[in-house]
Amino acid sequence: KGEFNKQQEAPSAETPADFNPPPPPLPETSAPPKLWRRFWARWVDINIYVALWWLFLWGTGRNIEAIFGNGWIILTHLIPWVIIEIFLIHRFATTPGKWLLGIRVLNADGSLLSLTESTRRAVRAYVMGIGLNWVMAVTLICMTISVFTTLRFGKPTWDFLGNHRVVSKPLNPWGIILAVVLFSSAVLTQMAVTMPYLIKTLPPQKEEGKQLLEGLQRWTLPSRHK
Repeated sequence: KGEFNKQQEAPSAETPADFNPPPPPLPETSAPPKLWRRFWARWVDINIYVALWWLFLWGTGRNIEAIFGNGWIILTHLIPWVIIEIFLIHRFATTPGKWLLGIRVLNADGSLLSLTESTRRAVRAYVMGIGLNWVMAVTLICMTISVFTTLRFGKPTWDFLGNHRVVSKPLNPWGIILAVVLFSSAVLTQMAVTMPYLIKTLPPQKEEGKQLLEGLQRWTLPSRHK
């Protein structure tokens, strides 16, 4: 019996005596992302969409000046993107900007948001978080309030009310680079379409200011509206 026990305890030929099992894989997500990462993820998404929106209007020959001055259109122009984000969060738990910066939005139990939950979250985020990006003053006020509520509750109001969990992975350098490139390209595209009409809203400029504005207009897209 003693010899039998010794044979049981002896390592097999296929398993070395110093064999150590590999450590368990790291979890896909870890700590909640920093505020700056969430900030840039959202604005990468918004600016990519807005750039494509203005480019589409310009390419189809719309009256950009009339649209630029129409407050109702500017108030509602993000609605198509909100609908897209609702679907992306519901189906994939992320958006292009969040994916590039390693962010996912889940329920507290780790499950994907239902379509209703994703809709509620998106409406709260865009109304309470940035005031639908209507005018700069409203957006800044909403963002300031969001920062304080996030510091108070540990998460933004829309995630706190929905009991959602925002998780993150370590940043990928290539993701950061691509996010910077896409954000910069989107901002430049918006300027190329809207700058001629934005300049018209500015007060009269001195000679130096006029020269600067004329230089900027060289990089804008010509009007296609007839």
